[in-house]
Amino acid sequence: MTEALLRSLTPGVLGVLVRRGADFAAAEDAVQEALVEAVRVWPADPPRDAKGWLVTVAWRKFLDATRSEAARRRREDRVEEEPAPGPAPAVDDTLQLYFLCAHPSLTPSSAVALTLRAVGGLTTRQIAQAYLVPEATMAQRISRAKRTVSGVRFDQPGDVGTVLRVLYLVFNEGYSGDVDLAAEAIRLTRQLAARIAHPEVAGLLALMLLHHARRASRTTPDGGLVPLAEQDRGRWDTAMIAEGVRILQAALARDRLGEFQAQAAIAALHADAPAAEETDWPQIVEWYDELTRLTDSPVVRLNRAVAVGEADGPRAGLAALAELDAALPRHTAVAAYLHERDGDLVTAARLYAEAAHKAPGLAERDHLTRQAARLNTRRGERRTTPGAATP
Repeated sequence: MTEALLRSLTPGVLGVLVRRGADFAAAEDAVQEALVEAVRVWPADPPRDAKGWLVTVAWRKFLDATRSEAARRRREDRVEEEPAPGPAPAVDDTLQLYFLCAHPSLTPSSAVALTLRAVGGLTTRQIAQAYLVPEATMAQRISRAKRTVSGVRFDQPGDVGTVLRVLYLVFNEGYSGDVDLAAEAIRLTRQLAARIAHPEVAGLLALMLLHHARRASRTTPDGGLVPLAEQDRGRWDTAMIAEGVRILQAALARDRLGEFQAQAAIAALHADAPAAEETDWPQIVEWYDELTRLTDSPVVRLNRAVAVGEADGPRAGLAALAELDAALPRHTAVAAYLHERDGDLVTAARLYAEAAHKAPGLAERDHLTRQAARLNTRRGERRTTPGAATP
């Protein structure tokens, strides 16, 4: 018995109970009790069919928990219909759990927490630690989510797009506490890809792999951010990149382009460049054009402005940036970068400092502050150099 085995069996067992008629909250509680029982019993008496054992014990736990005088006859009928212990049915309900946990009635944070608990098999404490909130707070969030979806039946097709957005939210949380949420998101997306032949599922998996392959080079030992152009490409995971590209190529061959495939194509072009100066920026701009057509997202347009600045020069990038709302997050940081590329160090330094004040996180704020200080130092050196022009 291993924790990994129990986690892999959890969604299937939970799906069986819900399909038999148990409401989600009660079924999830029953499965957790069965897992506790497994930890106690299996080391000395391992079952032949682990999933079948868990289904049987969890179903009995559910029946015990719902037994009361007011509903005696209904519960006795259920007991009479209880299947005999034995191999679990071959039906896999994990896919339905993905859709249930990403139900549109849930907030994004609740959908993420419920997915990690019900499909990922993480404990409430692990999820709370990952999101840096008290365990009681996370327990309440999960309980509310379970109550919300308790009345939802498996009679409607799920929204793949909503599931993918939830998984992408998990991935973007990265790493904190004792749970690597980026790795967990990749594991869950692999699981989903094995159950549904959907090009956007493959696109998201490819995108995650291509981003995760650069993880070791993204930060300095003290936690500082390292921009893509300055990353040590020798530390990138080439095997993971190759897998991501292979999955992406198979998805694109189906000719059903979606936003995650387009994002993965951009990530693949970055990963394919042996050095930053060899990046195929014109092709990246073309993919951003496709992504803009698919999403019409201001954030995508902001990133496109950076790509245009690299492909056609900083002034072209600034012209593209001028079409966007200046209140857009990271707009000021992009403007600072493009002005620096254009040689206007005074404006760039001022904008870097301004962007630092707006930064959402400490690492990004420190990075932008250092950029402003670097340019101010360069300007000072120019002033003290004989014959140097003052910018």
